Amino acid sequence: QVQLVESGGGLVQAGGSLGLSCAASESITSGTAMAWHRQAPGKSREVAATITPGGSTVYADSVKGRFTISRDNAKNTVYLQMNSLKPEDTAVYYCYSREVGPPYRSYWGQGTQVTVSS
Repeated sequence: QVQLVESGGGLVQAGGSLGLSCAASESITSGTAMAWHRQAPGKSREVAATITPGGSTVYADSVKGRFTISRDNAKNTVYLQMNSLKPEDTAVYYCYSREVGPPYRSYWGQGTQVTVSS
């Protein structure tokens, strides 16, 4: 079973930047899509950014132009660079992986708190 461990969360002022990392316990193969989801207090979990095995990226409209997702398969790590942070970005951020082929296994990290003060 793959374990995903996030790091890099914390407290930052509005307009600031934070970088998150997600380290996988096993090799992130080219057949695995990775994503960052987030869940704000009292709200449903939502996907913030996704990176496909081929390196294509998709962003939620709310973070487009401010967040950048990237991956380093050699280091089994996916990153989320967050710039121009807003108070509404405050949430627990979760790393997620999913195989794009059978058996389509998926895994979640334990989450890391990001708090943006106004």
